[in-house]
Amino acid sequence: MTAPPPASPSPADSDLRLVERAVAGDQRAYELLVIKYQRRVERLVGRMVRDVDLVPDITQEAFLRAWRALHQFRGDAQFYTWLYRIAVNTAKKALVDLRRDPVITESALRSASEDDDETSLLDRELTSDETPETVLAAQEVAAAVNAAMAALPEELRQAVTLREIEGLTYEEIATAMDCPIGTVRSRIFRAREAISARVKPLLDKRSGKRW
Repeated sequence: MTAPPPASPSPADSDLRLVERAVAGDQRAYELLVIKYQRRVERLVGRMVRDVDLVPDITQEAFLRAWRALHQFRGDAQFYTWLYRIAVNTAKKALVDLRRDPVITESALRSASEDDDETSLLDRELTSDETPETVLAAQEVAAAVNAAMAALPEELRQAVTLREIEGLTYEEIATAMDCPIGTVRSRIFRAREAISARVKPLLDKRSGKRW
């Protein structure tokens, strides 16, 4: 009887194996991790800095820091969760060095899909019933969401971004932010409440339509 083919490794297992190979000296293995997560890290950094010209340099620095610390990764969390913390800290340091304030840009309204076919949340909503009025309303809502997220305290903004944009679980967010899961839930709830308070008046004007 022919033996069944081995099960495909999960993404987490694949990442851990690449890390193990990289720590053992296989530079190509780390390059594969960079290729896999570069776009996600760039989007993350892009949501934290005003100057898009800084994003590539900060992203590169984040991967360099991760490379130097790679031997510390034990696989207790997802590799991207571990990498996320390094990227955030790298971006924060760059902002402090440049005396700039973090801000959420319009890229925060983009989905965190892993492929190149990123679709705007607003684009998904505006379909066959597009009119100049609905387009304008959508732009107003987008601006309100953007302003509401930018006004959030940093801890709340990070938590809701990880959940709604990056799609991480509450457990992964707790690991990334180094706080209890209850704190994560509280931060996300408060962030959603603050965003809803800013956006709801605009939605109420859209003849009962909801996003």
